[in-house]
Amino acid sequence: MPYPEYICAPMREELTSSGFQELKTPEDVQNTIPQSKGTMLLMINSVCGCAAGTARPGVRIAVKNAKHPDKLVTVFAGQDVEATAEARKHTVPYPPSSPSVALFKDGKLVHFLERHHIEGASAEMIAENLRAAFEEYC
Repeated sequence: MPYPEYICAPMREELTSSGFQELKTPEDVQNTIPQSKGTMLLMINSVCGCAAGTARPGVRIAVKNAKHPDKLVTVFAGQDVEATAEARKHTVPYPPSSPSVALFKDGKLVHFLERHHIEGASAEMIAENLRAAFEEYC
């Protein structure tokens, strides 16, 4: 059963207010990820504490970097279930993980932060990891 929208709305807003486009359906994902040109950051959002405490804040810090992805997108695990399942097809060979962050270049996965990279890390550590990937790929 998906989480109620009233619980997730502020968590969605945290990303959309930073320029992220929500992908809410499998079709949204299919029309966005494999078709993307340039660089695109996908955040698989979730309600867990590490998403709130470090993942979303770290991603928001990172995208303020001078070099950053051309496009920012997000799906919400536990709520946009089908869209999240479709997005995870593009993060193979990594197992399903939420929260997680994927960087794509021309529709190909080039960098991935799994939940175990996020748990126990500070927001600044996550941002630094992503900024290094942006410097390399963006």
